[in-house]
Amino acid sequence: MSLDSSEDRSAPRVRLAILDDHEVLLDSLSSWIGANAPDFDLVLSASTWLQLVHSDNFPTDLVFLDFQLKEPVSIEARVRTCRAAGAKVIVLSSLDSPEVRERAMKAGVADFLSKTLPMRDVMDAARKVMGIDPRHSLLRDWRPLPAGAVAQSRPKLSAGETEALSLYASGLSTNQVAEQMGVQYETAKTYLRRVREKYAKVNRPASKKAELIRRAAEDGYLS
Repeated sequence: MSLDSSEDRSAPRVRLAILDDHEVLLDSLSSWIGANAPDFDLVLSASTWLQLVHSDNFPTDLVFLDFQLKEPVSIEARVRTCRAAGAKVIVLSSLDSPEVRERAMKAGVADFLSKTLPMRDVMDAARKVMGIDPRHSLLRDWRPLPAGAVAQSRPKLSAGETEALSLYASGLSTNQVAEQMGVQYETAKTYLRRVREKYAKVNRPASKKAELIRRAAEDGYLS
């Protein structure tokens, strides 16, 4: 049976908030969701805990929480506060170990997702948490490119380059990327250098970290 498009348009959108103290990544996440997940209404993007909870838009239906924050507020306290306010919580983390997952799950999160997941998978998990049938989603399976860019301008990256870019764009340092990948520092550095060079060859600047993160968001490598 086909879906009624008018019903799709009238379906209530999930009010979403994101808390991540990596501001460039926060901006890229927000841009991706705004362009590709119209069944979610991103009403709050916060880089600090106080900014989140003091916002007039809090609580929301769902909150994406970064596991690690520079602020001395534990993941348990953040999750429980959100839940007490009526919001479901999904933790997005560049740290992914049994201990980290156990802490988050015990605090009451609805799901724990690695930042290495493609954003499409993250949003599908969010739909599952919110009880949304993916068939009713207005998700458009495309990735925004810079003005004037064409699909062919997306460079072809190796598996190692892709993983290094994804981890680096999530906010990890080159040293941390090397640790996560189980390689030497110089190897991780080489992967990222090659990524920058490949983007430069297709006339898409990526020499600065902020530029590289934006390229990762545009091409679906955002972690």
